[in-house]
Amino acid sequence: MSRPTVLITGASRGIGKATALAYARAGYDVAITARTEVEGQHSQYSLSGRDGNTLPGSLATTLREIEACGAQALAVRMDLLEPASVDAAADAVLAKFARLDVLINNAIYQGSDLNARFLDLDAEVLARVWQGYVAGPVRLTQRLLPRMLTQGGGTVINVTSGAGESDPPLAAGRGGWGYAYGAAKAAVSRLSGVLAIEHGEQGIRAYTVNPGVVSTEALHATLGENGALFKKIGAAPPEVPARVMLWLATDQDAPAHQRCTINAQAFALQHNIVPPWAAERSKP
Repeated sequence: MSRPTVLITGASRGIGKATALAYARAGYDVAITARTEVEGQHSQYSLSGRDGNTLPGSLATTLREIEACGAQALAVRMDLLEPASVDAAADAVLAKFARLDVLINNAIYQGSDLNARFLDLDAEVLARVWQGYVAGPVRLTQRLLPRMLTQGGGTVINVTSGAGESDPPLAAGRGGWGYAYGAAKAAVSRLSGVLAIEHGEQGIRAYTVNPGVVSTEALHATLGENGALFKKIGAAPPEVPARVMLWLATDQDAPAHQRCTINAQAFALQHNIVPPWAAERSKP
């Protein structure tokens, strides 16, 4: 029997990379996409650390770690701002693997203007954010969903944010998020419910996951290493949402958690999905 297959977008670092490794260790073959193919590569709208250097992480690095887990792996460059790139990545995955069991829409546009203050927003920024957060993932899902339907089912997990559910606790520029990011994530939060309603009877399960504040390279670059949001809310390691997303694709009780936003950190504690982290967080 062939191994199940997952596609995770935005897997060069952070939550995407942690999720790719979690699935590989669980016996999945893994396809990954990102813009950064090799370490140190710079592309338009790339984030930089506070030292001015490109963020660590790449498709090549993640690919090696997946293969070290014994999984068959495929790494494909994909830029959500380039529709042709999205189509090519989807086609490459379908050509490589006989089936696709799980799609995780994790990649986003991460330009330095993502959390611009309201009066600093312009039409070009909003267009990029919309393409990266909504149009790109929708295009990818539309291209891959027919394969899932043909094979009799599959799981789609869309990564959202608390920014799409509520107002920022702090102003943009002071550690909070801006309108463009919040509006885009609000749109992401609506996708899974539509998929579940329209295709649930055909075997499609769809989930919306809010990772919460997670200590990733990208978040430190956009909100600061020790920003006010970290001090106000705290942060979890990327492995927490990664393990939650694995649970949603594999546990028999997972279908009951569709058509709502799953707050990954609270969910992990409630279901004891990441015991070491849960034990640490539960200390008085």
